[in-house]
Amino acid sequence: MKYNELGNTGIKVSKLCFGGLTVGPLQANLSPAEGGRIIRHAFENGVNFIDTAQLYQTYDHIHEGLKGMNRHDIVIASKSYAYDYRTAIESVEEALKALNTDYIDVFMLHEQESEHTIRGHYEALETFLKLKEKGIIRAVGLSTHAVAGVKAALKYKEIEVIHPIINISGLGIIDGTLDEMIQNVTEFHNRGGGVFSMKPLGGGNLLNRIETSFDFALNLQCVDSIAVGMQSMEEVDYNIKRFQGELIQDSLKDAVKRQPRKLHIASWCVNCGACIEKCSHSALTPGESRPVIHYDKCVLCGYCASVCKDFCIKVV
Repeated sequence: MKYNELGNTGIKVSKLCFGGLTVGPLQANLSPAEGGRIIRHAFENGVNFIDTAQLYQTYDHIHEGLKGMNRHDIVIASKSYAYDYRTAIESVEEALKALNTDYIDVFMLHEQESEHTIRGHYEALETFLKLKEKGIIRAVGLSTHAVAGVKAALKYKEIEVIHPIINISGLGIIDGTLDEMIQNVTEFHNRGGGVFSMKPLGGGNLLNRIETSFDFALNLQCVDSIAVGMQSMEEVDYNIKRFQGELIQDSLKDAVKRQPRKLHIASWCVNCGACIEKCSHSALTPGESRPVIHYDKCVLCGYCASVCKDFCIKVV
């Protein structure tokens, strides 16, 4: 496994980061024991970096995955929507307690869209920085789906790490273009900022282009690590081999392809109906709080996700 320093933080991370969302209740809904077994398998085979969030509800899964591991060999990144001192302290304390650890390697403001949202959450950012002075947090950052979010990070020297969405199709970028995202991420990286990207497969919507999507992500010089959601041993093995440039046996490729997939619409859907209009297979129809998915008609083409401005639609 290739390892890079996460910007100028002094934190060394594997090129492949375990995206912790997928094992939890928001997607695969694996038990902490089963999710932890998959996470530990990744740790035992060279992955030393895992990303999670207060929202994901996967601290228990990671706690299980850490069993038998040396905590200091593993890098944990988390994030929250904290906006003031109280919510910042509560979110960090929750992570420390649930993970049974004395520190979090990277703690971030979750889903920052611009300098305006950073200003609105600045008291929380200041709190994270104070916790860094105490050694409770090693580095502070933000995650974003917006080009404006990266541009904002460039204006705040306090932001050491960013977690932006980057994939070959630009899926999930809520403003601007893929080229603009890469341009600003490159500027942040060149100034010494740490970058670990998310959604190289567009939330599963690019699984039909997996090789070209991974090639694109792995060739980005401005990215230190890439978070990939994984929910099976086979996916872990496939991704490790892919990131290490090793030959992947046909049997492993087939096992990953055979894994059952389905369309998933997240709870934060605003029910705008754009995906329903886009679907040419009549697999989506209006629902009370979000579109209803007719799995017998869905071909997992991902076209619906291309028009979802809030990136609610994934293939899991």
